[in-house]
Amino acid sequence: MKTKPVAPREQAQQDIEDALAYYRAEDAGAAALGFIDALENAYRHIGRHPAAGSPRYAHELNLPGLRSWPLTRYPYLVFYVEHPDHVDVWRVLHGQRDIPAWMREPGDT
Repeated sequence: MKTKPVAPREQAQQDIEDALAYYRAEDAGAAALGFIDALENAYRHIGRHPAAGSPRYAHELNLPGLRSWPLTRYPYLVFYVEHPDHVDVWRVLHGQRDIPAWMREPGDT
């Protein structure tokens, strides 16, 4: 089985930086390193099995093809859309956030 490249968007990269800044501030980096490992594992999984993610938010947000995959041991979800040649990561959001509000593009109302 071919693994698709996983390509995080700029907003997903910012989400990751925000999460890492939080974890670094909390306990000097051990949680931040764990977060990176969990994120890399999630990327590997969705690269191999993009259809495995939950389509729960696709209907709610009217975004056909949107899926989410949880990070192991961290309360974050990776939101992505599978394309023929890659997996497009839109956001990496904390599961307790108002996901529909956070998923809208800046400027959308």
